[in-house]
Amino acid sequence: ASDDRTARLWDARVRGDVATLEHEYQVTAVSYSADGKTVYAGGIDNGITAWDVRQKRKVMTMKGHTDTITYLSLSPDGNHLLSNSMDGTVRSWDIRPFVEGNRRHIRTFHGGTHNAEKGLLNCSWSADGTMVSAGSADRAVHIWDVPTGEELYYLPGHAGCVNSVVFHPTENVVASGSSDKSIYVGELAQ
Repeated sequence: ASDDRTARLWDARVRGDVATLEHEYQVTAVSYSADGKTVYAGGIDNGITAWDVRQKRKVMTMKGHTDTITYLSLSPDGNHLLSNSMDGTVRSWDIRPFVEGNRRHIRTFHGGTHNAEKGLLNCSWSADGTMVSAGSADRAVHIWDVPTGEELYYLPGHAGCVNSVVFHPTENVVASGSSDKSIYVGELAQ
């Protein structure tokens, strides 16, 4: 992702980029598909573009956000993509190949915020794919239920913007990093 309006594919074996995917606007977030054949890129145009890596061509665009996309996260099963945006929403998208058009947008999660700092706040999936979380400028961790969109946890405590939240890969635990220079680790109720 880059201000030069490109997403670049890198190969450490050749110590350089092996492909450049050109966009109209700056790119702020990227994610690979589970099979490595598609790259998803989001940016200041508020959309998510899917690129076929082998053919280096756009294969799909997903629209719905009304401000810059700050992060993209692939679900554990590889069938869904999560996006965080400066419009204050987190959205889940169905990226399976047989889904078409407006049916790609599954759910919008409300509660997290962005502020004038316009940070690139992340979002993440729990290991089993039943919960999602996102960074938020309101100094709290927000965790939602994927099937219903209900906010399950609102975890205040940071003194600054929460930039990153991740779920433990096997335990019911989250870690959050903040602009207040702290990392909190907490166990969620069963």
